Amino acid sequence: MIAQWVAGLRLNTRSGVNCWRDYYQLTKPKVVMLLLLTALVGMCLASENMLPFSLFVVALTGIGMLASAAAVINHVVDRGIDGRMARTQNRPVVSGKVSPAQAYMFSAVLAVIGFALLYFWVNALTAWLTLTSLMIYAFIYTLFLKRATPQNIVIGGLAGAAPPLLGWTAVTGQLHAHALLLVLIIFTWTPPHFWALAINRHKDYARANVPMLSVTHGIEFTKTAVLLYTLLLSLVCLLPYLVGMSGLIYLMGSSVLNAGFLYYALCLKCHDGIKYAMPTFRYSIVHLMLLFVFLLTDHYAMWSL
Repeated sequence: MIAQWVAGLRLNTRSGVNCWRDYYQLTKPKVVMLLLLTALVGMCLASENMLPFSLFVVALTGIGMLASAAAVINHVVDRGIDGRMARTQNRPVVSGKVSPAQAYMFSAVLAVIGFALLYFWVNALTAWLTLTSLMIYAFIYTLFLKRATPQNIVIGGLAGAAPPLLGWTAVTGQLHAHALLLVLIIFTWTPPHFWALAINRHKDYARANVPMLSVTHGIEFTKTAVLLYTLLLSLVCLLPYLVGMSGLIYLMGSSVLNAGFLYYALCLKCHDGIKYAMPTFRYSIVHLMLLFVFLLTDHYAMWSL
């Protein structure tokens, strides 16, 4: 099987560079990079000292490889749905640039190497938690929840919320309430982030027969859900300051970011149509990225005092 997969890399009808790009695209690199940022912050918050460079590299590599493996499985399992959606119809597996068998083998290689790195060079807890996240996303969410309920992204979002916990356990080898608080932030952020996209792509999801909230309950209902979850997120984002996990830098930064998210959610709710759906979706990505940057900045500012 491995020989066939390697041969597939070489015998692709297009150039070797483009073939490499197809496999790279399968890993959803932009999503994985955002996940790794949250994992890095989890690692840094778990320690008051500088992280050993070897731990930093091995842990993020292992987490990234397992996250990438889950993304590849998602491409294969969802190829029928992706082929009916304009946003995803040119993905490598859908378009035939990479066969399902080649993709599965690629995923297996990533998963085995990633798990081995975490298990033997980080700790067993992080390895098993990361593998569990892969299973939840690649199988429970993609195979079942996505096709079964409009609450799919709420329940399945737990897998995408795990990276800061994984980063924390990579350093300490233990679970901690502060790490779970970081998970809660991403868990609460996920619905308004994804439902904004679902509003913009509601016709695609309807055509693919995927029960997203915008399809089953309508666009206006989904707009209200985005606004309410954004309000809830603003409250959850206060918790790191309230429990003494972070200081004023984080409080001020997160307050500005949350105000911006609320602004976009209100614009989405109060205006007809879907004009503000994609701006809200794009802002949500910036929101999460900068929120964790503020957490990191605040941590090292407090540490230096």
